[in-house]
Amino acid sequence: MGTQASAKVIPMLDKQTDPEPAYVQVKVSPVQPPGAPAPGAAEYPVPEPEPIPTVSLTRVFLDLLGYVTRERIITAALACLSIGALFLFWYLGTKYKFEFYIRFKNVPTPYEVYTQLTQVGLSNKYLVNIAISVRRILVGFMIATIIGVPLGLTIGKYQRVRDFFMPVIEILRPIPAIAWVPMSIMLWPNNEASIVFITFIGAFFPILLNTIHGVHSLDGVLLRAARCLGASEIRLFMNVILPGSLPHIFTGLAVGMGVAWVSLIAAEMISGQFGVGYFTWEAYSLVDYPAIVLGMITIGVLGLACSGIIRMVGVLLMPWLAFAPGGKR
Repeated sequence: MGTQASAKVIPMLDKQTDPEPAYVQVKVSPVQPPGAPAPGAAEYPVPEPEPIPTVSLTRVFLDLLGYVTRERIITAALACLSIGALFLFWYLGTKYKFEFYIRFKNVPTPYEVYTQLTQVGLSNKYLVNIAISVRRILVGFMIATIIGVPLGLTIGKYQRVRDFFMPVIEILRPIPAIAWVPMSIMLWPNNEASIVFITFIGAFFPILLNTIHGVHSLDGVLLRAARCLGASEIRLFMNVILPGSLPHIFTGLAVGMGVAWVSLIAAEMISGQFGVGYFTWEAYSLVDYPAIVLGMITIGVLGLACSGIIRMVGVLLMPWLAFAPGGKR
């Protein structure tokens, strides 16, 4: 059997004219095996059904184990050691009532702060204060980022824009955010808007100045090469200036987030009615020392979480930094 048709010769006799037998070719089609395509038809492979993906706990565990390297273990151990040393110093100072330059006489112990946390940690008032502070910090920080990054890129790129904006920026920049509290109360119609404005002021200048510095730090060869290749101004910004300035931009975002938290807490202590800063100041007014320390720890944890999120986003947007000098490959 084959894939091509074969010819078979069959003799035929013509009794009237020719005593010799005549031969006629008859085309015989071969027998096709089961499942084979018809002769002359296009042969297409039959797709096999895709296997159903399965989730293996062993595979997941091995993938997670792949992220655990010696460097990460050392980093986590040093972080735990640092935080543990701080709490140990706090515990010893409150237990033995240190009186050497600093006084631990009225400072609550770690256990008292933990007891305070168990009492108010799940209360509606405490959680509402945290939610309001987080909302304020996000709104003010996002406004500062949306305005500060494009303005910094423009000021860093164009000399005339820099000549126009930098004198005003240099006049306003040294004014601390706390000094803006009375003015913001007069400018804005309610306390909520004034507190968000204070948060914006705290984050805006670090973001702006670091973005300008990022543009100035770009290698001029990259800009000239992009122009020689015919890049337009928009492509120059999107493909050269912005990626090259991202490390400095994220440095400004991290610094701005820290200053924004400082400004927010101060504004909430002075003119706020809700928030973690108001919670801490109210505890001081009521001479509730464990609540004061709890508010301080809450501020520190929230600030650490916000800075950690910024660093994670920076790592995702700048994977090439892992191959830079000092980067973790």
